[in-house]
Amino acid sequence: MSLPQAQRQTTQHILSPQSLQSPFHLPLLHCLWLKYIEQIPSLYRYCLFSHTTHMALLHKLAPFSSLHSPFNRKPHFSPPRRHLVCFSASPFTEKHSLERYQRDQWVYEDSQTMSFPPPGDSGSVREEDIALQLPELKKLLEVLREKRKSEGKCSGGECLPGDVFLVGTGPGDPELLTLKAVRVIKSADLLLYDRLVSNDVLDLVAPQAKLLYVGKTAGYHSRTQEEIHELLLSFAEAGATVVRLKGGDPLVFGRGGEEMDFLQQQGIQVKVIPGITAASGIAAELGIPLTHRGIANSVRFLTGHSRKGGSDPLFVSENAADSDSTLVVYMGLSTFPSLAQKLMLHGLSPQTPAAAIERGTTLHQRTVFAELKDLSEKITSAQLVSPTLIIVGKVVELSPFWPASTREESCLMQI
Repeated sequence: MSLPQAQRQTTQHILSPQSLQSPFHLPLLHCLWLKYIEQIPSLYRYCLFSHTTHMALLHKLAPFSSLHSPFNRKPHFSPPRRHLVCFSASPFTEKHSLERYQRDQWVYEDSQTMSFPPPGDSGSVREEDIALQLPELKKLLEVLREKRKSEGKCSGGECLPGDVFLVGTGPGDPELLTLKAVRVIKSADLLLYDRLVSNDVLDLVAPQAKLLYVGKTAGYHSRTQEEIHELLLSFAEAGATVVRLKGGDPLVFGRGGEEMDFLQQQGIQVKVIPGITAASGIAAELGIPLTHRGIANSVRFLTGHSRKGGSDPLFVSENAADSDSTLVVYMGLSTFPSLAQKLMLHGLSPQTPAAAIERGTTLHQRTVFAELKDLSEKITSAQLVSPTLIIVGKVVELSPFWPASTREESCLMQI
């Protein structure tokens, strides 16, 4: 079956009134997805406009009394809209995911034996992956250089460098992108993207552009930071318009400053397009004001881990234990139990409202609310995974999704 035929027949069936009314709609849709996955790489990102199915799916994903989604309780006002249900395992590019290899297929064209995902341990997989990519990367460099020459932008063997953009893509929701970010994404020759650039954002890339995954996750770095620097430099020197896509804002825990500094030292101009950092986007999604007159007069962003050989990220807890400030912890799932203990040890009330948000602003968002003393246990019970953002402070209680029972207990304790 051809790709257009498969798309048309499958989509017509999924969205037909009879199918939508069928109690077997969800498993049927899943089977269709499995059947056509290789013919239609983007099918499993097609979404179903079905509020009923969405409620059922959320019920399956969140069987915990302390696990909250904007769909499973009645807030004071209408919750943020999340009408679509997708069946991708993650809204982001996980290591060795099928989506990643389909998206980056061009760079493996010389390989006849590549298996997906590749076997072996993390180190051997990474080395094999890079070796398989090198031939096509070199070809692309030559094509770009020849294009530059044909455009008359080279003289005496020297070509004018291309443009490099560091683009923040926000926490996941593509509608949070800036207009400038969308324009630059659509005009790129090559896009180097991180793990936390959502699939929906990557769907905006122009068909003729080349995508290359350079993401990192615990225990597996597809490229070292130094290798990313060299890729950016090589393609910029070849005259390409290179876009470095980063989740959130590129200059907030995104190592964008390091990449900008390296390229500028090599004489390459870098333009930064800011994105909505996770703290702002996710807090807004839940109706949490990061600052609020009379409650929180400042906000502090912390990283939950440091670079190898760096200082303990938890050393800041003494200064961070401020009841009049909001604390936002990035990348802090593994270290939060220790951080919470230190915050309380340094005087922050154990009853301080807190929230942990997994995959915020995406269709897969899950939220746990609890007091500081209980949040680590609730996170473990809910089995939250990375990326999870943690917000600690009295402003969390202002969220319309903060549990009413907890709010009443908090008021009684203040009295």
